[in-house]
Amino acid sequence: MRAVTLPYGRQCVDDDDVAAVTETLRSAWLTTGPKVEQFEQALAARTGTAFAVAVSNGTAALHAAMYGLGIGESDEVIVPAITFAATANCVAFLGGKPVFADVDPDTLLIDPASVESRITPRTKAVIAVDYAGQSCDYDVLAALTSSRGLALADDACHAIGGSYRGRPVGSLAAVNTFSFHPVKHVTSGEGGAITTDNPQLAQRMRTFRNHGITTDHRQREAKGSWFYEMVDLGFNYRLTDIQCALGISQLPKLPAWIRRRQAIARRYDEAFDHMPAVRPLAVRPEVSHAYHLYVIRLELDRLRVDRAAVFSALRAEGIGVNVHYIPVHLHPYYRRTFGTAPGDCPVAEAAYERILSLPIFPAMTDEDADDVIRAVGKVTEAYAR
Repeated sequence: MRAVTLPYGRQCVDDDDVAAVTETLRSAWLTTGPKVEQFEQALAARTGTAFAVAVSNGTAALHAAMYGLGIGESDEVIVPAITFAATANCVAFLGGKPVFADVDPDTLLIDPASVESRITPRTKAVIAVDYAGQSCDYDVLAALTSSRGLALADDACHAIGGSYRGRPVGSLAAVNTFSFHPVKHVTSGEGGAITTDNPQLAQRMRTFRNHGITTDHRQREAKGSWFYEMVDLGFNYRLTDIQCALGISQLPKLPAWIRRRQAIARRYDEAFDHMPAVRPLAVRPEVSHAYHLYVIRLELDRLRVDRAAVFSALRAEGIGVNVHYIPVHLHPYYRRTFGTAPGDCPVAEAAYERILSLPIFPAMTDEDADDVIRAVGKVTEAYAR
């Protein structure tokens, strides 16, 4: 279908972005400077929250969020089985235990009933993941967690620009984390952030990103002071002014990029409605889906081959499909360290065998999307029973 592979995701960087970065490179501040605060303010405004804390990547955002919530030794945090490993790793970093909940079979979002069944006296928090860009059912999750005194976090790394019942992603939980990796909706090269309405949480996370030190260089410079104190063991998770300049330039373009992702998704939906071996994930009516990923499930009972064969055939056609994700509890580290095993989350495990992520990013043309549709049709028809 294509001589050059169409990737599943790719950044959009224009001349305005380049100019913004260049201006910062010529400024007095390359890190811990004014662009960091400007980016945080812009992100807080975009998500309808009081505070944003910029950090070096999405994993650092999750780590800082768990630190902010006070997760520590032997605390249990419930996470979905279908997610990137960082969602669970951030709990393990702090000596806690990730406990894996199963997912809803139609959306692959965390299943509140499975969450409830995993709660123990050691449970301290739940991390919901807005998988592929669709928000979880936060009203149900908030009721479930608040009634038990548990914290609720939103791993929103797939979902910036989306919404749930009219409320913007980033404002749906006590802490909400973002990634600005190049395949995400907005990029700062690498980068991440946490949003919250809680000033104590925000300050605690700012200290954590700066070695556990209470002030940064710019704050001391403004006061003409050299003195600082390290009050806890933190990390160097700072995001540079160079990266924040790129993020500031990118954020205003987000609404148009979301609309384009949604238009591509509609084009896919219409086409796949006529392909019996292909079933997109369900989308709930109360969400505005941000479509970081467009995930299909293969109806393997209609095919003569498994997902691996379809994956290879689509790659051979120049379609850069991917798989998101291997259920985290099946990774060797988690099986060895926490005793997880096949059968722990049967819905997630069954879904994993069938899912494929198709290319979706704003710079895709309708012709690009049609190439994907034709390739999926060609391969599934060739392998039909």
